[in-house]
Amino acid sequence: MPTLKYLTGYPEDVKVQVRQLIQQGRLGDILQKKYRAAHDIRTDKALYDYVFTLKNRFLRNAAPINKVAFDSRIQVIQHALGLHTAISRVQGSKLKANREIRIASLFREVPLEFLRMIAVHELAHLKEKEHDKAFYQLCIHMEPEYHQIEFDLRLYLTHVDLCGKLSWPS
Repeated sequence: MPTLKYLTGYPEDVKVQVRQLIQQGRLGDILQKKYRAAHDIRTDKALYDYVFTLKNRFLRNAAPINKVAFDSRIQVIQHALGLHTAISRVQGSKLKANREIRIASLFREVPLEFLRMIAVHELAHLKEKEHDKAFYQLCIHMEPEYHQIEFDLRLYLTHVDLCGKLSWPS
């Protein structure tokens, strides 16, 4: 019986259904039917433009973002899919903060919905530092299907862990 480390917080009946899909070899097919194609955002510049557009649409008054990049050093194993950091440095008598968003390279070749969910999650940290009710309300404001997409992403990560990556058509 496979361990479902990405689904530990979900009810047992959900995990039973996922295990059945894995045993039947259908989990990947279901995900590929629901999410048909990979996005075309491949470069750090394109990713920056995409995240910046989301930020301007939903978080105009939030702190500026200085850098957005795919990062191959982010390990899904450490339960990190993206990182939001603020690097502070002294400039004269002022303290300046550069805010960066780094997204795991795994998201270069997935459907746009998965990338959007991670981008929304990291952008929400500009306003809300903790994963609390206000944080998730902000995520839902930016992406109404946030929780469903997060669950589907967890299914995909489970598939990657147990069966390997899926090939999404471009």
